[in-house]
Amino acid sequence: MISWEVAVAIYAVVLIALLVFGVAIGTVMGLVGIIGVTLVGGTRLWTTLGDIVWNTTNSFTLVAVPLFVLMGEIILRSGISKHFYSGLARLMWSVRGGLAQSNIVGCAIFAAISGSSTATALTIGTVALPEMRRRGYSDDLTLGTLAGGGCLGILIPPSIPMIIYATVVQESVIDLFMAGVVPGILLTVIFMVWVWLFVTLRPSLAPARTIRPPTREIASALVDCLPIVLLLLAILGGMYFGVVTPTEAAAFGCLVALLIALYYRELTWKGIGEALRNAVVTNAVVMFIIINAQILSYAITASGIGRGVSTALVSLGLAPLAFFTVLYLLYLLLGMFIDGISMMLLTVPLLYPTLTAMGFNGVWFGVVLVVLIELGQLTPPMGLNLFAIHSIAAPTTLGRIARSSAPYAVAISLLCFILYAFPGLALWLPATMKE
Repeated sequence: MISWEVAVAIYAVVLIALLVFGVAIGTVMGLVGIIGVTLVGGTRLWTTLGDIVWNTTNSFTLVAVPLFVLMGEIILRSGISKHFYSGLARLMWSVRGGLAQSNIVGCAIFAAISGSSTATALTIGTVALPEMRRRGYSDDLTLGTLAGGGCLGILIPPSIPMIIYATVVQESVIDLFMAGVVPGILLTVIFMVWVWLFVTLRPSLAPARTIRPPTREIASALVDCLPIVLLLLAILGGMYFGVVTPTEAAAFGCLVALLIALYYRELTWKGIGEALRNAVVTNAVVMFIIINAQILSYAITASGIGRGVSTALVSLGLAPLAFFTVLYLLYLLLGMFIDGISMMLLTVPLLYPTLTAMGFNGVWFGVVLVVLIELGQLTPPMGLNLFAIHSIAAPTTLGRIARSSAPYAVAISLLCFILYAFPGLALWLPATMKE
């Protein structure tokens, strides 16, 4: 049997070569995993691949993924987003740069429901961008709030990356969901403080405050915002108090989203068909990546790479902060070239044993990892949120969008180290559930 060092070298060469030749990352992980399994035990271990596929797909927890995706798709196609953003913008009439702040708050709440950073940036951006340009907001302010604000969705539960992470490392999904609430709110506040500071330092970026709308309009705005807020609170509250599991919460969310869509009467049969189709396609892609990642994970375990890397890293005697900084730089680099879920599934089986050996909490690391995935949404050349906004912001260049989003990438990086210094920000809420 080959040593783990040789196995690492073979895996790395094959993986990089396949990526260079344009093979999809999910396929790459599966092929490298099959090669690894063959190196360890020859073809006699191939029969285990069927067991891996079955055990991976036969997961009650993962049923929540297509259900949460479907819930988001229903909301995206039912006019709920348009009413929600319109109501939120009217409520923030007294704030300088109110529409920019509405982008942040709207993305935070709406992305939590939809579960997709890119879809949120597109949906809110389609509504907000023409209106903000009409009112005289500078694109330097607008584009950053949309691209950066869209990132908030996978941190504030429900979060699909958190469900997948929990499945891979056998952590509690509810603990992870609750752990993301306080950091998600904190990052939203940091974004809003930056917008306020930016507008204060450069008043020309946003028009002056508007006059107070009539009371009837404010009441109407509250009615427009209420359905989304109640849906989010119902999902989180049901899980926090133990009334529903994450999977049951996802099914309940689909039902409530459909009822809200019926109330607005803007969801067509064509829209329902598109929602169902996109939910199936998205789930198929996610499951394909997860299955192949599990094959790679089995190869890493069988060849002793996980244990060997863990022992080697611990023996280096790195201080926890130095090790965390190396992790941050690693994920910053990977996030420039690989999508978030693939990046997580590629690295967690390798690094998780080391993290636990060094005393890092698994739930805490899950939150940090999701924050780092958010960072990857804003870092060129792979930053998906940048391309999403670029697709609706003609004639704006991609470079201008990247520059306007840079402060939000810095804020996300800052949150990573805040969570390192104060892990209780992530762990306090899950702890209260067990008291």
